[in-house]
Amino acid sequence: MECRDFLVSGEKFKLVPVDDFEILKTIPVPQNLASYYESENYISHTDSTKGFTNKVYYLVKKHMLDQKLNWIETLKSPGKLLDVGAGTGEFILHAKNRGWQVNGVEPNKSARNLALLKNLDLKKELSGYEGEKFDVICLWHVLEHIPDPENEISRLKDLLNKGGILVIAVPNYKSYDAKYYKEFWAAYDVPRHLWHFSQKGIKKLLSRFDFNLIQTRPLIFDAYYVSLLSEKNRTGSLNPVKALFRGWKSNRQAKRTSEYSSLVYFFQNS
Repeated sequence: MECRDFLVSGEKFKLVPVDDFEILKTIPVPQNLASYYESENYISHTDSTKGFTNKVYYLVKKHMLDQKLNWIETLKSPGKLLDVGAGTGEFILHAKNRGWQVNGVEPNKSARNLALLKNLDLKKELSGYEGEKFDVICLWHVLEHIPDPENEISRLKDLLNKGGILVIAVPNYKSYDAKYYKEFWAAYDVPRHLWHFSQKGIKKLLSRFDFNLIQTRPLIFDAYYVSLLSEKNRTGSLNPVKALFRGWKSNRQAKRTSEYSSLVYFFQNS
């Protein structure tokens, strides 16, 4: 499949399968990849609530902060938590207020500066935590951005206590909304998303590092939000009614197939 960068450049990129993993890779990978994040519309690096999609995003995000921590706290009591790709720090700020000892990594300088305004000092790179150990490490829609996910997972394993929990949320290219929107599916988000995962693919990847999958949770709202952006990619307009229907249909089908638009995987370090 060939997809266009709808956010920054308008360039086209191919999605190619990787071995038998049911993982797709974006090619080519631009040498100046950081420049493809330089947009005021790249929502993870801003606290702006301007515009309809930003307002929707932040309403959902606020609701999900509690939900995400509730899921984690069914598996671990508050302890030491690392958020990789922490953005502007909203999640770890919420975790801190719930009694967690929080730490974060965020490569983007603008996002780190916004986190500083919340008294959160995020490190630029994972190497800043070398030698430390954590009870929980989270990657909320981050693994798909990482050039070498195998190396990253190996490094994260070294930072995680035995029995610790690795939380990975990624889009699922086998969902109904992905199949419906095809090359216009917003969660392909090339070239920022370098990798595209199925459930089988993510499980096989993590099993190579002796992680045990103990729980999977759907991100129900992602189907609606991604459909909203996908409608804009396809037609040039948000079409909220159509997007709402497609999101609803995706979630309805996923109740039978388990192929939700995005999924959160909870892996335990053995």
